[in-house]
Amino acid sequence: MEQFTIHINIGPQSKATFRLTYEEVLKRRLTQYDIVIKVKPKQLVRHFEIDVDVFEPQGISKLDAQATFLTKELAAQTIKKSFSGKKGHVLFRPTVGQQQSCPTCSTSLLNGDFKVTYDVNRDKLCDLLVANNYFAHFFAPKNLTNMSKNIVFVIDISGSMEGQKMKQTKEALLKILGDMRPQDYFDLVLFGSQVQSWRGSLVQASEANLQAARDFVKRFSVEGATNLNGGLLRGIEILNAVQGNGPEVSNQASILIMLTDGEPTEGVTDRSQILKNVREAIRDKFPLYNLGFGHNLDFNFLEVMSKENNGWAKRIYEDHDATQQLQNFYDQVASPLLVDVELQYPRDTISALTQHRHKQYYDGSEIMVAGRITDQKLSSFKAEVQARGGQEFKTTCLVDEEEMKKLLQERGHMLENHVERLWAYLTIQELLAKRMTVEGEEKNKLSSEILKMSLDYQFVTPLTSMIMRGMKDQEGLEPIIDKAEEDSQPLEMLGPRRTFVLSAAQPSPTRPSPNFQELPNRVTGVDTDPHFIIHVPQKEDALCFNINEEPGVILSLVQDPDTGFSVNGQLIGDKARSPGQHEATYFGRLGIANPATGFQLEVTPQNITLNAGEGGPVFSWRDQAVLRQDGIVVTINKKRSLVVSLDDRATFEVVLHRVWRGSTVQQDFLGFYVLDSHRMSARTHGLLGQFFHPLDFEVSDIHPGSDPTRSDATMMVKNRRLTVTRGLQKDYSKDPRHGAEVSCWFVHDNGAGLIDGAHTDYIVPDIF
Repeated sequence: MEQFTIHINIGPQSKATFRLTYEEVLKRRLTQYDIVIKVKPKQLVRHFEIDVDVFEPQGISKLDAQATFLTKELAAQTIKKSFSGKKGHVLFRPTVGQQQSCPTCSTSLLNGDFKVTYDVNRDKLCDLLVANNYFAHFFAPKNLTNMSKNIVFVIDISGSMEGQKMKQTKEALLKILGDMRPQDYFDLVLFGSQVQSWRGSLVQASEANLQAARDFVKRFSVEGATNLNGGLLRGIEILNAVQGNGPEVSNQASILIMLTDGEPTEGVTDRSQILKNVREAIRDKFPLYNLGFGHNLDFNFLEVMSKENNGWAKRIYEDHDATQQLQNFYDQVASPLLVDVELQYPRDTISALTQHRHKQYYDGSEIMVAGRITDQKLSSFKAEVQARGGQEFKTTCLVDEEEMKKLLQERGHMLENHVERLWAYLTIQELLAKRMTVEGEEKNKLSSEILKMSLDYQFVTPLTSMIMRGMKDQEGLEPIIDKAEEDSQPLEMLGPRRTFVLSAAQPSPTRPSPNFQELPNRVTGVDTDPHFIIHVPQKEDALCFNINEEPGVILSLVQDPDTGFSVNGQLIGDKARSPGQHEATYFGRLGIANPATGFQLEVTPQNITLNAGEGGPVFSWRDQAVLRQDGIVVTINKKRSLVVSLDDRATFEVVLHRVWRGSTVQQDFLGFYVLDSHRMSARTHGLLGQFFHPLDFEVSDIHPGSDPTRSDATMMVKNRRLTVTRGLQKDYSKDPRHGAEVSCWFVHDNGAGLIDGAHTDYIVPDIF
């Protein structure tokens, strides 16, 4: 379940309306679709209502609704449900009295799940929807004979499973063994520090064997560490061995299920090696399903492993119903109907096809495929389905043109939009799954593709965020909600979003590491003409210098040769310069790049572009967004600033300066600040980067300068003697509009003597 959390204060006696509109792809499980609504108002509500309308083109075959917090009698009084043809309706509207936990109580009994369940008519083997050059294919045949199965359970019995988890695992195993059919074959593998199997080969689910297995389950106990690799390979070996055991076993549906609550600590512990071992051992012959018990494990690792081997992973929550969670999972895969399912479409009429090959199809489930149609002639569009079951399975699915015309007349744009968005959603989910299994350039390309599609279709994914419209904090900023990664925990954002609580996959961009608790009062940066301010914390003082160069020149600000990370800035000129007047220059373009991950961010006063060379998304300064790519977080603060956080290595800020009527500056420009650089490499260089390291200087002979309001002095720095002048510059890192004055020692002549080499050494040919 996705988790989005937001907190907002509402004044006393005031009225607020919260409207959340969202889309969810319902997956058919155990012969039905479930719509689950979490209900927890924590108070009696005068007007409480859940109103559900269902429309299904195939027609509704059954519809029900129930609530975990209602008795049967109260449910019958408060839940109204009906369906006919393609439409269904559920209404839950309890009175205040019906909400009370007791006749005299002021507390509410509404606390739990309200669930609507339904299914559709299955008169045809498959249904094809075609609209607006996209198609959606739903395949869920009925009246097929259950296949017999070969199933191996691989169970973690390491020390961390001791207690309630092991008790619930045994209870679930005993129940599952009771549900096995006589024609099924099975075995059990246990892994702690050592690996042991019950029989070492598949045995038939006869009553005698099942009773012996129950006795074995009751006897085994926890021991040792977690040899996950060894346990899996033993289970795979047992299933692979059935190939030579005769047609009655080798033609059955093979399934491997592993349950663990921890991470590999014994035997092979390198995750990439385990993934490789499992992949090479299974060789695409059967699915692997991983069950992760609790939160003290690497669920992403289990998920990648399952997806690489035609299965899926599920988290089992440590709760009183964990036994039922395990049983519910088994029920979904207990009845395979088909294996090696392939849905084929005319190659010359389709493109951008989603996954159309599935290892197994289970009773009560559904296979969904979507794609783009290049040929709009519906009469020529069809789907061929081939699979293996009790016998060879083959069927052809055609588009019902008359039915499609009726649907389009009835639902119009809504149906067209639905089919296309379903294709986009399935495509993004598959790209995200693939992204988990690759690295380097391929991962970067997938990230760009996912991000572009997510923004085009307005989907919240781990790479995008959602803005809540109509709510603002005390500084006028709207809250942003991120989609949580599987293992993330709620995190309170700092700074301008301090009134909102989000589920975030990574730390707040204004808080890149535990060692960086808040933005420093004084930072190193460059702004306006361009004035460089170098904060020297050891001296509790600052140094300043200007760089005078022509518009169009690109300067290296930060360059880390160890990682390749760089920040370059291009100068622009002042349009309002008078003849003979010194031409002021400003930074009008910044390029931030991390070649190791393929990350490139181009910032101008007009646009913010991610990975422009790969056709990445373009944002304006009117947007408020959080972008993520391989450990780099970019936060756009609407019309104000942009923050770039590199894992826990560094944090940089780009400040937007908008000119106003009457301003002496006639062109929008940018400022650049270093908020944190404590983990950058010791070889980092550039006009700013060279000052990430400790710098020592001594000032002496302070005396009045040519300007009586400013003092001159002699400075010893880097074994050089310089004449410097005390002056003021402005730091806009905290207040982009007004800035804060910084007193500093100004080094003349383009920083000569302070910077390494000459300022022309920092001129580079390209922004990246």
